[in-house]
Amino acid sequence: MKKLMMICLAAMLAVACETNPSVPESKDLNLNLKSLELLESDNAFGLELFTEVMQDAEPEENIMISPLSVALALGMTYNGSASTTREAMEKTLRLEGLTQDEINDGYKSIIDQMLDLDPKVLMEIANSIWYREGFEVEDDFIKTNEEHFYAEVQSLDFSRPDATDIINQWVSDHTNELIEEIIDAIPAEAVMYLINAIYFKGTWTYEFDPNETGQKLFYPEEGASFETPAMRQETKLNYYKNQLFQLLELPYGDQKFSMLVFLPSGDQTCDDILAELDNDNWNSWTNNLSETNVQVQLPKFKFETFKLLNDPLTSMGMGIAFSDVADFTGINPAGNLFISRVLHKTFIDVNEEGTEAAAVTAVEISLTSVGSGPVTFIADKPFLFVIRENSTGSILFMGKLSQPEY
Repeated sequence: MKKLMMICLAAMLAVACETNPSVPESKDLNLNLKSLELLESDNAFGLELFTEVMQDAEPEENIMISPLSVALALGMTYNGSASTTREAMEKTLRLEGLTQDEINDGYKSIIDQMLDLDPKVLMEIANSIWYREGFEVEDDFIKTNEEHFYAEVQSLDFSRPDATDIINQWVSDHTNELIEEIIDAIPAEAVMYLINAIYFKGTWTYEFDPNETGQKLFYPEEGASFETPAMRQETKLNYYKNQLFQLLELPYGDQKFSMLVFLPSGDQTCDDILAELDNDNWNSWTNNLSETNVQVQLPKFKFETFKLLNDPLTSMGMGIAFSDVADFTGINPAGNLFISRVLHKTFIDVNEEGTEAAAVTAVEISLTSVGSGPVTFIADKPFLFVIRENSTGSILFMGKLSQPEY
């Protein structure tokens, strides 16, 4: 595991500036063509996964996933796959055309550079592998994930009463205690957990004045309107509009990361946007952002979500990995392993200062035996949001706000 953290809090940054004028400079990701191709694949995978997850969501349900977290956890798992299982994972994760070395080198480069892009943004990416004590794991599988994903690898007596507590404590430690549990119980046939954790804390480049926050009406897709705390400001921001939605970019820190808010236009809904959300449209929409003077009204919100991703990933073409004919002989040559669960939990807090977010993905492996004037942007109804790294467009988090609560 590699834990690289930026300068943490604005107060600490201010003190550092006073005592040392050489504050770290922000920078862009400097990736080779294959690593950039990997990021593009991750984005395409994430957009499709989000669409699949949203198909089963209730109208009033708040949803968020982290495509990067899921891709990293499955990327570690991919190193243990073989034959048709590997082909299915490559297709689902959009990794076709990349060699295993290019994939692993790409993820290593992304982890190395993503964490220190912006001195005003705190970010952590951590990976771990836990396997049942006595279960034999191929040395190459461990070595590859240690070297490229900086994974902490530990054997653990899964029958211990506190086994879940030990794993969940690791999760809590690497999400700043925002996510305290990912596993509620360890099934008897489970032999391994491959876990990714991501933590993000960014301060708005243009912070909202708390004195401007007031109670405003919000109109959900179903049910009556209600009042909720809404932040307000007028400033120059990147903006784009078409017949389907208004798109606003809210940057963090030195603008290496930002939140994109997709607000449906008129009678359009989030589902209408999702119907058009693919990699080509994503690139077209985000490339058309331009600086505009905007009056912004955005609700404060904070929520946590938990999703079992077996069905969405199966629908996307990875069903064989969840079946009794899965081939994970790269983990153990006995050939009787399959993915029993892909657990995904996220948390987000959006307020006047900025955004704090976290995500955890756990892959459970089991034995098969068992203008001139300001534009107005009034987010008073459900909307989609994305947090991305700006130099490459890498999607860190994406979600839908249906019911703002704070």
